[in-house]
Amino acid sequence: MATQTYTVTGMTCSHCVNSVSAEVGKVPGVTDVQVDLASGTVTITSDQPVDETAVAAAVDEAGYELAR
Repeated sequence: MATQTYTVTGMTCSHCVNSVSAEVGKVPGVTDVQVDLASGTVTITSDQPVDETAVAAAVDEAGYELAR
């Protein structure tokens, strides 16, 4: 099991959290997504480490972006 934490910019409300959770949850291998709106972090639990490019694409699809 692997856990990775990313910072996402632009999230301001619970709708943002739901959008990011839904899109990141679609990434193959992801088993859990926890979004902390206050800190802007997204913690992903997966069977194996997930490709950051796939996570970035999912966050982008939700309308936000990973902080670099």
